[in-house]
Amino acid sequence: MNAILMALTSHDDLGGVRPTGFYVPEAAHSWRVFRDAGYAVDLASVRGGRPPMDGYDAEDPTQREFVDLPELGVTRHAAEVDAVGYNAIFYVGGHGTMWDFPNDTALARLGRDIYEAGGVVGAVCHGPAALVNLTLSDGTYLVEGKEVSAFTNAEEQAVHLTGVVPFLLQTALEDRGAKHVAAPNFERHVSVADRLVTGQNPASTTQAAEEVVRLLTA
Repeated sequence: MNAILMALTSHDDLGGVRPTGFYVPEAAHSWRVFRDAGYAVDLASVRGGRPPMDGYDAEDPTQREFVDLPELGVTRHAAEVDAVGYNAIFYVGGHGTMWDFPNDTALARLGRDIYEAGGVVGAVCHGPAALVNLTLSDGTYLVEGKEVSAFTNAEEQAVHLTGVVPFLLQTALEDRGAKHVAAPNFERHVSVADRLVTGQNPASTTQAAEEVVRLLTA
């Protein structure tokens, strides 16, 4: 089976400022790339069920198609998912990930098992929050020594959320030994290191998904 697992946040509160969730454009446009490349795409979230959404643009037909997917309303609980059979996992961003991705052991297990089986781990924008505590079987962090891109400290400051998010993603990844690489604020940038693909921000989504497919078909 050629299949990719997309992981979504279940956290809906942006530090009391406003509602949040997974960022719909990132989910929808990566899903479209994977489907167009011939992959089955399954959805999982931290708590299962219908995950909270953020950033939805009803004028975008791809986003409309994604949010209308029946499976989005009944995503599987990440802890109930077996990594066997998945070629890749793609951690979708959205500010909600900053609260529930880093310490979710099921998400980390899925990433580790898929990577160690020769698969690809991808993440975009705040999705790399799932990589902060993702360790391999030998105890090393997956990001250690690798070039990684994620929503930057400067971008967080630009959207006035530095004091709202529980930590700064760029700093946390660097603390794990990652070599964070970035473009100017909100410009597209994707890093590929072995079988790890990371995109800096929403503008990087399509390219990040395309790089996942490229690695899978190389």
